[in-house]
Amino acid sequence: MKKILGIIPARYASTRFPGKPLADICGRPMIQHVYERASQAKNLSGVLIATDDEKIFNAAKNFGGQVVMTGSNLPNGTSRCEEAAKIFGGDFDAVINIQGDEPLLDPLMIDEVAELLNENYCATLCRPLEVLNNNPSTTSWSPSPCTGAAENPNIVKVVMSQENYALYFSRSVIPFKRNESSLPFYQHIGIYGYSLEFLKKYVALPPTPLSEAESLEQLKILEHGYKIKIKVTACKNPSIGVDTPEDLERVREIILNAQV
Repeated sequence: MKKILGIIPARYASTRFPGKPLADICGRPMIQHVYERASQAKNLSGVLIATDDEKIFNAAKNFGGQVVMTGSNLPNGTSRCEEAAKIFGGDFDAVINIQGDEPLLDPLMIDEVAELLNENYCATLCRPLEVLNNNPSTTSWSPSPCTGAAENPNIVKVVMSQENYALYFSRSVIPFKRNESSLPFYQHIGIYGYSLEFLKKYVALPPTPLSEAESLEQLKILEHGYKIKIKVTACKNPSIGVDTPEDLERVREIILNAQV
């Protein structure tokens, strides 16, 4: 097994929800919920918070989390993970980028990505969109003319090869089913694993047209000719990304009602 470091990038500034990592959830900041859940993963050799904000840094120290300060001008969470890995040092072979706004994260998903990293330089997860259609409370989006999760541009879809490598990610409906088909739609789950060598290479790659058009960073990997291994997660638990104060209230209710 490779030695894998889980890194949670967390910044204070946010257009829709400033200070989100420190939002209180049942007496603890959201970043603490994510950190504690990530720490339950069996296949990680450690968990690290990477931030550019002193308030988040101090909060992490207060609850006993490992944390490093990174630069404030980094373009995205992946670049923050790469810089944090360099600052932290240590003996590890790969990094898993864990979203800092997933306080209901199931550690099983981290372990699934870690297992893929033993034979791949880049890996992520997906799940059938039927899970969302049957349980609409497991994700959030604004009211729109969309009739289902597949049509929702805030839910990223992915199509895979028969060897379970990503062919494309999109905010649009993919595949377009011109013919009747039982082929499921798949939602991409934003947990990424990288070998340390590939992570360094990836952040140095220039932007690409499709990644900028869709505003999906992972497309840069495909556009430069690299592969992303994908697993359909076995996890059935809800995972709500907190993008708005309304999402935060739903997470509080779930935790208070001991549903997860």
